[in-house]
Amino acid sequence: MFWEKHFDSFVDGLREHRIPLQIRLWNGQSVDLADSSRVRIQVPGMTALRYLLNPSLDRLAEAYVEGHIQVDGELEDIIDVATRLATHADHDKKHRRRVSMTSRHNRRIDAEAIQYHYDVSNEFYRQWLDEQMVYSCGYFRATTDSLEQAQTQKIDHILNKLRIQPEQRLLDIGCGWGTLAIRAAEKYGARVLGVTLSRNQYELACERVAEAGLQDRVEIALEDYRDVTGRFDRITSVGMFEHVGLNHLEDYFRRVNDLLEPDGAALNHGITSADPESRTNRVGGGEFINRYVFPHGELPHISLALKSLSAAGLEALDIENLRPHYALTLNHWAARFENASDQLRNMVDDQTWRIWRIYLAGCEHGFRQHWVAVHQILAVKSGSAHWPLTRDYMYS
Repeated sequence: MFWEKHFDSFVDGLREHRIPLQIRLWNGQSVDLADSSRVRIQVPGMTALRYLLNPSLDRLAEAYVEGHIQVDGELEDIIDVATRLATHADHDKKHRRRVSMTSRHNRRIDAEAIQYHYDVSNEFYRQWLDEQMVYSCGYFRATTDSLEQAQTQKIDHILNKLRIQPEQRLLDIGCGWGTLAIRAAEKYGARVLGVTLSRNQYELACERVAEAGLQDRVEIALEDYRDVTGRFDRITSVGMFEHVGLNHLEDYFRRVNDLLEPDGAALNHGITSADPESRTNRVGGGEFINRYVFPHGELPHISLALKSLSAAGLEALDIENLRPHYALTLNHWAARFENASDQLRNMVDDQTWRIWRIYLAGCEHGFRQHWVAVHQILAVKSGSAHWPLTRDYMYS
């Protein structure tokens, strides 16, 4: 009776919002919140109702991946319905707890977090990334660009911004499977050190360097960027500073500064929070990602990133927000993930498949809703570099 009374109240409060959702209970009861339903939630037992009666994106995603509820419908509709539930069902949503996602960081914790996320298997990522396995936001010159085009354009956009020249030494922090390092050596003539904490990425990147015949120009190391020695003319960091932690951003940028030659330049490409206080989104999502996908990941607002960068002795020369580009990138990834579901479910257990399925589609929604962004920051040592007066050189 307790649960039924609360469920009836919950449904009555949502009917006016016309959410295209059908809820089916374990006792045969079925409720439609609109005239037509594009999504169906099956609640197999009474205890699973707690996820619905106080929904946030975190709680709904947890219920889905843990198998507490079954969900049917097109993935885009599922994400939309979940967002509308989280928004409208919280009668006190203005006071929902919003926190900065901060956690402990040290070398062991950071290494374990990277390995947890990236060492699922190379073949797993190969199923839904582009051919070069670039796992970061693409750069679309047109919405009709292929994912492969967008990723090559992104790498060239970064290297062009940096004005990379033949024989310059480039450090790629968080080098992934080596695509940027290989491109910088092959097309631009750079000498590159790429570092990663993922053994799977390291092994495949080394294979790719050898296949390209670039062992004399590209070195891949299984190494923490804090242990790198020497000086570099250029530094790239793509999709890595999200793992640093809000309280360690200044230390991160100071290390980048220390590794730069006096007239060097660095480009940081990373996801940022849209909240000025670097807090989680009100309807949720961040706690789910931190628990299931990116342990210890933390997103700063661009203002915090710039403050930390400046305090570390760097000067930002150029800042570009690629938020729409990441929404497009994630749309490609989510679609490819769906198309490869049969193969993926043979590689990983059902829970892992559900985690990544909802994560990719949910992230696309988050970028489209302006909850998160992605910024490229071009920086030099404060007062040290003579740089072109305009941006024209980036596109020539």
